[in-house]
Amino acid sequence: QVLLEESGGGLVQAGGSLRLSCAASGGTFSNYAAGWFRQAPGKEREFVAAINWSGHNTYYTDSVQGRFTVSRDRAANTVYLQMNSLKPEDTAVYYCAQASGTSSTDVVGGVPKYWGQGTQVTVSS
Repeated sequence: QVLLEESGGGLVQAGGSLRLSCAASGGTFSNYAAGWFRQAPGKEREFVAAINWSGHNTYYTDSVQGRFTVSRDRAANTVYLQMNSLKPEDTAVYYCAQASGTSSTDVVGGVPKYWGQGTQVTVSS
């Protein structure tokens, strides 16, 4: 059983930055792909970013490409999401997830095996 705990959310003005962290415990998180999803009020949960097991391959949804960067520290069992140039439409609860496989496509196209509890990101205009 893997436990994922997100942190780093908060309130920021449009154009600002936040860095989310996802710390894993209780399993072999560093051997699997991981990713970030978000859910805005009244909307379905959507994919944001994915990273493969080694950290050398990443993938983003079009709306965050060039503004968000996903990375990981395998030794620390932690995945990060650096969010720059934030927009009000980025407001959502952000969730960390671990895939069942090692490729970033396992995050995008599959059903994550483990989820964190989420962290709120609010971007004011």
